[in-house]
This record gives sequence, C-alpha cells and structure tokens, in this order.
Amino acid sequence: MVSNINNLGNNTPIKQQAAQQAQVKQQNTQASTQTSQAQQVRQDSVSLTPQARQLNELQRRANDSSEINQKKVDQLKKAIESGEYKVDSEKLAASIARFEFDLV
Repeated sequence: MVSNINNLGNNTPIKQQAAQQAQVKQQNTQASTQTSQAQQVRQDSVSLTPQARQLNELQRRANDSSEINQKKVDQLKKAIESGEYKVDSEKLAASIARFEFDLV
C-alpha cells in the first residue's frame, strides 16, 4: 500500500506556480516594452523650413559683418538733411520685390 504524505505525488501546485511565474514575466516584459515606447514618444524634435534656415544664415552673416561704411552714412545723412536725397520709387519697388523673391 502506497501512502501519499502531504500531497507529494501531486504536482499541480508546482504547475500552477510555474504558470503564474510565466505570466508575471510576460507582464513585466510588456510593461518594459510600453515604458520604452512611451520614452520614445516623449522625445522632442525640431525641423526648420528652408526659409527659416535662410533667415538664420542671413542673420548670422549680418552679425558677423560689423563693418559699417561710416563715410557713406555721413553722406546720406547730409543729403537727407539738405533735401538733396531723392527716392526713386520705381527702383525702390523693384528692390523690395527682388528682396521678397530672394526670401522664397
């Protein structure tokens, strides 16, 4: 006659425990995957339009060239004060239009 002391012949609890451990491991893997994906989503990015890059380059050039033709500035001031400076409206309009086309 065989006696089963303390359910030693029954391995059902062991199988249940192994299944629970596998389930916990799977949940941990899913949680770490979700965390990784959430971190990837949170990354910021910036993209500049070509116009913004061009404007940035123009601004950099203007800052780099601190050269002012003071003689020319003085001549223009004198001409404006004396009333000799005349604005050619057609030339001004053409310059503005050319500047606008260069920005695009």
